[in-house]
Amino acid sequence: MPLLILLLLVCCAGVLHAQAPTQPALPPGVVNTQRTNDHPLAPPEALKKITLPSGFNITLFAGEPDVMQPIAFDIDDRGRLWVVECFSYPDFKKQDSDRIVIYEDTDNDGRFDKRTVFFDKGHRLSGLTLGFGGVWVTSAPNLIFIPAGADDQPAGPPVPLLEGFTLKAGHNMVNGLAWGPDGWLYGRHGITTWSEVKPVGAPESDRVKLSCSIWRYHPTRKIFEVVTHGTTNPWGHDWDDEGQLFFSNNVIGHLWHVVPGAHYKRMFGEDFNPRVYDLMDATSDHLHWAGQDWGKSRTGQGALGGGHSHCGAMIYLGDNWPAEYRGAIFMGNIHGNRVLYDTLERKGSGYTGRHGTNFLMANDPWFRAVSMAYGPDGGVFVTDWNDLGECHDSDGTLRTSGRIYKITYGTPRPPAPADLAKLSDPELVKLQLHQNDWLVRHARRLLQERVAGGKLSPGARPALLKIFADSPEVPRKLRALWALHSIGAAETPWLELQLNHPSEHVRWWAVQLLVEGRAPSAEALKKFQHLARNDTSPLVRLALASALQRLPLADRWKIGENLAAHEADGTDQNLPLMIWYAIEPLVPVDRVRAVQLMGQCKLALVRQNIARRLAQN
Repeated sequence: MPLLILLLLVCCAGVLHAQAPTQPALPPGVVNTQRTNDHPLAPPEALKKITLPSGFNITLFAGEPDVMQPIAFDIDDRGRLWVVECFSYPDFKKQDSDRIVIYEDTDNDGRFDKRTVFFDKGHRLSGLTLGFGGVWVTSAPNLIFIPAGADDQPAGPPVPLLEGFTLKAGHNMVNGLAWGPDGWLYGRHGITTWSEVKPVGAPESDRVKLSCSIWRYHPTRKIFEVVTHGTTNPWGHDWDDEGQLFFSNNVIGHLWHVVPGAHYKRMFGEDFNPRVYDLMDATSDHLHWAGQDWGKSRTGQGALGGGHSHCGAMIYLGDNWPAEYRGAIFMGNIHGNRVLYDTLERKGSGYTGRHGTNFLMANDPWFRAVSMAYGPDGGVFVTDWNDLGECHDSDGTLRTSGRIYKITYGTPRPPAPADLAKLSDPELVKLQLHQNDWLVRHARRLLQERVAGGKLSPGARPALLKIFADSPEVPRKLRALWALHSIGAAETPWLELQLNHPSEHVRWWAVQLLVEGRAPSAEALKKFQHLARNDTSPLVRLALASALQRLPLADRWKIGENLAAHEADGTDQNLPLMIWYAIEPLVPVDRVRAVQLMGQCKLALVRQNIARRLAQN
């Protein structure tokens, strides 16, 4: 009997050893710097404390030691998570230890069962997205591209694409990365100090100065632009069903609507252009914390819950959660240890965010939701940096913790197909009609990749034009329009026709896309002048005010004069300022015409600013 028991114990030990998961370790040279003896709850225990609305389920997709310091992630065309583990923050010592790790859930049970280290020599990695055969990563001072092989390993060394992102920004470092509906790659930058960025290989004169901002880069034309200036430290952005972009921010307002060319209020300092005079405000009609002293909001007990710091904006457009959540913008509230959401409503030319409610309550002081996104089955992944420090600051920095949760409603349908990249062009076009925008976006990017590689079939354009013509829903028309633009098939005469479209959202996008190259046709300019005078939609007038900044100065006058003739826009939250930003450089060029415009203008703020600018020189 003793021998039999011994043999059984040995066998059981062997089975247990064989089933035990690998235990990833901290990279060489990385150590914990936690100042106290506090430790987080074990991931399964933390999971038990989380509360959600009725009907929702949450699983621990991954937890330490399998994931640590998860600062950003993206989901590939097969539904796998690619996660950045950022060990170089906050001291940024020269140790190439940051990792990109792939997590796969092969049986769709909400928990990963395969883990692959793709890259483990990173430094200052703060954001990533996938596409065009590899991984795009913010790695100050660069935006880099790492080509990916079929074996889930780099197919070559990292290639720097942009240079000049500052190394002095701390937790305000360049971050983000997500593909916009227009085919550009969008990112973010914080306020601490500025950067001067240009494409690698471009002349020094091409450097663009930016601090707190939203920026974009075109993957094939290699163009870098700043989209907006201002706020504090944007950390999270997403697009709604009509392609309007919103981002989450910290300290001076948690929600902002992106109007290209906008100059927003700042936490401190002055705008790069001292003659903008006035700055645009946040989109929300509320604060999540009580009072006006953000420095006292770190308890997480604000009037609407939480504190002043927000990360990981996600507008839910998946197909698993109830319809009431579609179009709401979710974000992690750092001090409140929760995920909450706002509802987006039209207001004048733009939007306002109204407080929804707390959605996920972690009931755990270590919970730090940094990023979130919905995937191919409509379920939502939420990363938890998991630390006691605020804004992943150096008063915490427990190196070995980190979690990823997955939130679903009821029993989600299994995701299909398994790999979008293997679909035909007609199948990708058809996905523009899918309810889950994750599939829509990936299919659109794949079509863009194929045209860039010269492999797109000629039937894609007529199929997309048919979707645009036949779909009764405006969001589906817009999807077709964006896909046409991404593959270079939204020709100028066709876009000019859309300036007469019944939908204000189609007209908005027609304006924006016609000025993308900064040289619209004479016909487009003529139509812009007509719309500026006669279009009844303040949203379209906002599109025109935004587009003015992309036009040569001589082409701005008539459009600007027509926009300034709408007296009802005088109290709009966006239009007077956006019109002023566009016409400000005109004033010193033609002072006589500026005086004439001041006399005709129906917008008090614009008149005052023209007079102020005239008085300066």
